[in-house]
Amino acid sequence: MKDLMMLKGAKTLVDTCTGVKPGESVLVVTDFTKVAIAEAIAAVATDRGAETMVMVMQPRQRAGQEPPNSVAEAMKAADVVFVPVSYSITHTHAVKNAAAMGTRLIVMTDFTEEMMIRGGLEADFNELKPICLGVADSFKNGKRIHLTTPGGTDLHMNIEDRRGNALYCIVEPGQFSTAPTVEANVSPVEGTANGRIVVDASIPYLGIGVIEDPMEVMVKDGFITDISGGRQAEILKGDLESHGDANVYNIAELGVGLNPKCRLCGIMLEDEGVISTCHIGIGTSITLGGNIKSPIHYDLLMWAPQVKVDDHVVIDRENVNLPK
Repeated sequence: MKDLMMLKGAKTLVDTCTGVKPGESVLVVTDFTKVAIAEAIAAVATDRGAETMVMVMQPRQRAGQEPPNSVAEAMKAADVVFVPVSYSITHTHAVKNAAAMGTRLIVMTDFTEEMMIRGGLEADFNELKPICLGVADSFKNGKRIHLTTPGGTDLHMNIEDRRGNALYCIVEPGQFSTAPTVEANVSPVEGTANGRIVVDASIPYLGIGVIEDPMEVMVKDGFITDISGGRQAEILKGDLESHGDANVYNIAELGVGLNPKCRLCGIMLEDEGVISTCHIGIGTSITLGGNIKSPIHYDLLMWAPQVKVDDHVVIDRENVNLPK
């Protein structure tokens, strides 16, 4: 029965998010743990008249690890690619190169069968599209961001000449989007982020999930210099240290959640879309407009952000205030 219920989400992904047409080539890249989700998407794509293929790989060992070369090459050749996988391959050369070839991509990291049935995929993505584009344009046209939260976050960064990214779950040729999160994000100029991040919502990686005790992250000249807090802070610190790569501490992204149907649950692509949250991405930034490649990309989420771009408050908790 659950297989039938998942077809609801699969129809949204195929019809609304990617607009699959008869005769197009559709590739579903998955791993051993997400095959049922891949099959639901493939069934709907096939029903729409697409030439559909499913490639099943071993689960990646960590987020940001490249897929096998055979998968990466197939992604470049497809018109549409769906990626329901356990560990994110979003911030990889494979995704970047496929988009450069005109592929339309939807990435679905850590997707569950429940997410195919209810939650963020129930949103009206066409209605959210202009809001998301408007926030992204504010980032594109801005020079400085000041982020604050009631929990104690106070972070400044330079975004001059950086693109604003609008991820609203609908893709055109050469674009990728996450789903079901709806978010606008920007990658700050390297070395310019300074201040303090207080993580009080979630870190949907490494088994951390919803935050138990707020975590304080200090930032100087674009890099994390200190992490303090309870048990979950120690998990994050230990993982970052284990990579032996200074770029894991890079401040790679500021993103804001814009999907009213998403709910905080410890799963990345639901959490990051939740209204009245924002996240700071760390590590790799190459797919967002930055220049850093690292072994990881993790997002640190916080509640009730105020995001000021230059002198205009664009995000004030759940409210979006676009420039006139």
